[in-house]
Amino acid sequence: MNTSFLLALILLYFIVLLVVAFFTSKNASNDSFFIGNKNSHWGLVAFGMIGTSLSGMTFISVPGTVSTSGFNYFQVVIGYFIGYIIVAYVLLPLYYKLNVTSIYSYLATRLGIVPYKTGAAFFMLSRTLGATLRLYLVIKILQVFILNNLGVSFELTTFIIIAMILAYTFKGGVKTIVWTDTLQTSFMLLSLIISVFYLKSNLHISFSELWSSLKQNKIDTVFYTDYHDTKFFLKQIIGGIFVTITMTGLDQEMMQKNISVKTLKDAQKNMLSFSVILVFVNFLFLILGALLFLYAQHNSIQVKPDELFPTIALSNAFPSFVGILFIIGLISALFPSADGAITALTSSFCLDILNLKNNPAIRPEKQEQTRRIVHLSFAGIFLLLVFFFRTIDNGSLIDMLLKIASYTYGPLLGIFGFGILTNRSVQPWLVPIVSVASPFFCYLLQSQWAGYFGDYKFGLELLIINGGIVFFTMLLFSKKQESVLDGRA
Repeated sequence: MNTSFLLALILLYFIVLLVVAFFTSKNASNDSFFIGNKNSHWGLVAFGMIGTSLSGMTFISVPGTVSTSGFNYFQVVIGYFIGYIIVAYVLLPLYYKLNVTSIYSYLATRLGIVPYKTGAAFFMLSRTLGATLRLYLVIKILQVFILNNLGVSFELTTFIIIAMILAYTFKGGVKTIVWTDTLQTSFMLLSLIISVFYLKSNLHISFSELWSSLKQNKIDTVFYTDYHDTKFFLKQIIGGIFVTITMTGLDQEMMQKNISVKTLKDAQKNMLSFSVILVFVNFLFLILGALLFLYAQHNSIQVKPDELFPTIALSNAFPSFVGILFIIGLISALFPSADGAITALTSSFCLDILNLKNNPAIRPEKQEQTRRIVHLSFAGIFLLLVFFFRTIDNGSLIDMLLKIASYTYGPLLGIFGFGILTNRSVQPWLVPIVSVASPFFCYLLQSQWAGYFGDYKFGLELLIINGGIVFFTMLLFSKKQESVLDGRA
C-alpha cells in the first residue's frame, strides 16, 4: 500500500480533530479544561470512554496475545466489569457528594494535605508511565509500517504526534476531549468490526469452525485452573476488579470525564452502559486475534504478537480498504491514549500540587498561563518516556502495562481504601513513606523471593498485595477519630 497515501490519511484525520477542537473550545475557561463545565452528556462520555479504555494497547496487543495465551485475557475483562459496578456505586457517589474537581481532594478532606499530595503524585506517576507506554506502541507500529519507508526518524515521528495532540487539547481540555474521543471511538470500532468480518470471509470459516480450529491448536482456553499459574482465573478476575477500581475509579483522567456529567444518576448510567459495551468489544478483539492467528498459520506468517495485526492488515494480499481501516483504527486508538492523559495530568498538577483553583492571590490570567506551561511540560515528559520505552521494548507490552499498574496504583488503592473503609486517622507523614516502600517490597517479592513460594507465580494479585500493605500499615499506626467524613454513601 502506498505509504504517502497513508500519511495523507493520518494528516486528514488530524485536521478533522482540529476542526472539532475549534468549535468545542470556543469561550473555554479553566473549568472547561478541567471538568467540561460539568455539562457533558453522559452518552457521549460513555461512548468516548471506550476508546480511552481500549487504546492502542488493546487494538494491537490483545489480538496478538491469542496466539500464545488463548482467550485468557477475557478472565481479566470479567473482573473489569465487576470493578466498573463498584466504581459506579461506591466511588462516584463519594465524588459527587463532595463536588470535587480533582478526585484526590477527597484525601485532603479525609486524611490531610500530605496524603492528598501523595495520592496525586502516585496518580501522576502511574498515568504518565501507562499513557506513554500505550503511546509508544502505536508510534512504533506507525514507524515500522509507514514512516520508515519515507525516511522519517522515530524521534521526529514522536515529536510531531505529541505536537498534534497538544494542538487540539491545549485550549479546550475535557470539553474538547469528550467530543474527540467519541469520534475516535467510532472509527476504532468500525475498523474492528469490519476487520473481523473481512477476515472471517477470507478464511471461509464460521464462528463454530473458528472455535474448533482454536481447540485443535490448544489456544481455546478461557479459564485457567492451575493456581500456580499467573493466568489462574481467580487471580485474573480479582486482579481485573482491582485494576478497574484503581485505573478507572482512582484515576483522574477517567473520572474527570465522569464528573463532567451534570448528575450522579447520569454518571452512573454512563459507567454501567460503558462497562457492558466494553465487555463485548474486548471479546470481539479476542475473536479478531483468533482470526489473525489462523490467517497467519495458513499463510506461514511468523512475527511478534504486537506486529501480527498490522503485518496482515497492510500486506499486499489484502485489499487497500482493509489497510486504510487499520490505519484509521490505529490512529483512533493512538490519540485517546495520550490526549486525555496529558489533560488529566495537567489538571491534577495544577489543582492538587499547585492549588491553582483555590488560590485567590493568583489572577485568572496567571492561572491560564500556568496551566499552559504545565501542559507543555507534560508533553515534554511524554516525549522523553516514549524514547525510554523504545529501549526496553520486549515485544509484547500489555504485560508490562499491567505490571506497572500493580506497582504504581497499589498505594492509591491502599490510601483510598483506608479513607473509605475506616473512620480512623493516621499520622500524615506515614502515608508517603509506606506508599514508596510498598512497591519496592512487592518488587522483591516478585523478583527475588519468588523461589520461597515453590512454583507459585505472582500475577495481577500483586496490585492487591501492594494496596494491602499500605492499607494495613496505615491501620496499624492509626487511631480512632470521633468525627470524620468517611465517604460512605
